[in-house]
Amino acid sequence: MTCNLSDNVSAKGARFFAGALALMLAVALCPGTAWADVRSSDVITGATVEMRGLPEDECPSIDAEYACLMAEDGTVLFERKADEQVPIASITKVMTALVALENAPLDTRVEVSRYAASVGESTAGLQAGDVMTLDQALSALLVPSGNDAAVAIAESVGGVLLQNGAAAGGADGSANSDEGTPFAAFVNAMNEKAQQLGMTESVFANPHGLDMGDFSDEMHCSARDVALLCQAAMKNETFRTAVDQATANVAVTRNDSPTTITLQSTDLLLGVYEGACGIKTGYTSAAGPCFAGACQKPDTLLLGIVLDSTSEEQRFDDVVNLYDWYSSHIVSYTLAQSNTTTTTTLNGETATVPVVAYAPLAAWIDKTVPVTFADPAAAVDVFAFDGEIEQTFTFDDIEGEVTAGQVVGQAIFYQNGELLAKQDLIACESVPAPDFFEGLGIWFQRFIAGFTGTTLEASASVINQIKPVTPAAVAA
Repeated sequence: MTCNLSDNVSAKGARFFAGALALMLAVALCPGTAWADVRSSDVITGATVEMRGLPEDECPSIDAEYACLMAEDGTVLFERKADEQVPIASITKVMTALVALENAPLDTRVEVSRYAASVGESTAGLQAGDVMTLDQALSALLVPSGNDAAVAIAESVGGVLLQNGAAAGGADGSANSDEGTPFAAFVNAMNEKAQQLGMTESVFANPHGLDMGDFSDEMHCSARDVALLCQAAMKNETFRTAVDQATANVAVTRNDSPTTITLQSTDLLLGVYEGACGIKTGYTSAAGPCFAGACQKPDTLLLGIVLDSTSEEQRFDDVVNLYDWYSSHIVSYTLAQSNTTTTTTLNGETATVPVVAYAPLAAWIDKTVPVTFADPAAAVDVFAFDGEIEQTFTFDDIEGEVTAGQVVGQAIFYQNGELLAKQDLIACESVPAPDFFEGLGIWFQRFIAGFTGTTLEASASVINQIKPVTPAAVAA
């Protein structure tokens, strides 16, 4: 079976490899990264590159055959063949961790069986008879991508599942030869969780992701499903903490003595790329180099999934390119887009502010008051490909006088149906209510107009414009 260099290195070798890759990443961050490509069939927020007529330099350039870039709220920003079911290798361990966390307390006793210690390939260096808590076992699973830890967790948490009355196998992808065992119960729970998350086509057959030789059972997932899985897993603080460790010290009891195992993460973006906070590498000859990454940006947590990239180094470059592409297309959008201004005194300070609308004064027939936003300079960051901005203005019924600084309504901004911002509408001038004689005259005019069905009241008007948000705006 082909080994994964990143998932099967010693701590010393990993540190050397990490340094080498850091240099490679520095080069990769420069324009003109070699070997990557842009495809007309790539999809950016629901429309292909070809449909959008985008030039290549506006699109992510990656090598991976399958990819998905998802925001924390589930918005898919970029996809390439994201629904094709393919092997995902050790990314499987994300599901292993999530199922364990949802079905057993962190102090659950995890014992390493002879079988768990003998699985081989990527390992945390556990030995048969080692005992640890689930909390420690999760670090052994996720930091060095330990197959030994994966089986130990499955066997131990599977036992908890059986005690709690869980089914011991029978779902697609369960280990039929082990049906009725804790291992099978755990794999069954993995497949049930996939269905709960909407990963309806995904199938898991073991807790580690090995897919050749003795482990050649049917198992597959898609880039979109991996993104859904990671979205769910990153909501768990224990998981989030575990995958954000560049190194981990795992405490085990070995031969009745406390032992500490120092482990190196296979995620070589940690500490190298700003905001990188996990999640999981993977490699088998069938899956190719894979990476499910997470990066905390100012506005969202990005989940970058790349499957079957061209090399173990390139899988990291691919995810970095996705992160950078997103960041380069964030536009600061100023809410007030009006060429009309006025000078007003608000909160004791005199300033020239944009007039965004005119609010009607119900006490008058023909008077309005200019209004601005509570924060006339307010701006929001938006993703250029998310669609045009929309706005709605609502105005209060202003029966009497209005004073400068008074809230007279509200403006709400949306992009792609999602709420972007709200701003109170503030009167820029003070307008007194009609005096007795003015009020009497207005009443009489309205009384006469009532016989003809005419409404004598000023109308609201919105003059704030919507500025197009396009990729071109990024360079402007």
